[in-house]
Amino acid sequence: MAQHGHSEACCSVPPSKHDYKEKGSYFEIDGMKTYKTGPSTATSAILIIYDIFGFSPQTLQGADILAHADDEHHQYQVFVPDLFYGKPADHSWYPPDTKEKGEKLGAFFQGPAAPPKTAEKIPKIVKEIEEKTGGTIKKWGGLGMCWGGKIVSMTSTEGTLFSAVAEVHPAMVDPKDAEGITVPICMLASGDEDKEAVAGFEKNLKVKNHVETYHDQVHGWMAARGDLKDEKVRKEYERGYKKLLDF
Repeated sequence: MAQHGHSEACCSVPPSKHDYKEKGSYFEIDGMKTYKTGPSTATSAILIIYDIFGFSPQTLQGADILAHADDEHHQYQVFVPDLFYGKPADHSWYPPDTKEKGEKLGAFFQGPAAPPKTAEKIPKIVKEIEEKTGGTIKKWGGLGMCWGGKIVSMTSTEGTLFSAVAEVHPAMVDPKDAEGITVPICMLASGDEDKEAVAGFEKNLKVKNHVETYHDQVHGWMAARGDLKDEKVRKEYERGYKKLLDF
């Protein structure tokens, strides 16, 4: 996997089918359909930047876990904005084993999924959520999944609105990004990420951090590629979310 491009797994592993009925609701933020879950009285919030498959059931289930799993000790409002405006990466592009599929995927990464374009939107999204929730939120955390991990790296630098961040099975891991991160970060990598890039990223961090690799899990196991019918994957999915809450 090239450090500055998409990971090989990100471009080759198809999403997994999963049925889940989400616990939250939807409202509009900056023209985007946004999933909201967790108690509206919570003063801490988490913004999830999903993977290229958008509102996958596994991602929404993960949002619900973060919102409700630790109700006794700490409560969170969790938000997942639809950054692709209802047009995420198409499942039919995977695997991109034809020229047409490859071109469509490439155009997606250069267009709607271009990281700089997305990163620019994050401060406005956070501010509008704060306004629409009546000023209850006092502290923010950010969670990026796969592609979203790159966005988190880009928005966790000097002046960030986040107090702490996390990246799970991040795509486009670049050790240089770590040098600019100014808040505590938790990175949970899969066995598919570039080991040298992950190690370099950890080495360059100057903030409190926890970097761990789930060697037997595929890229995306905590999001759209998580086959939660597989008991081992399900356990590691749950362990990953527990680790995020503990961090």
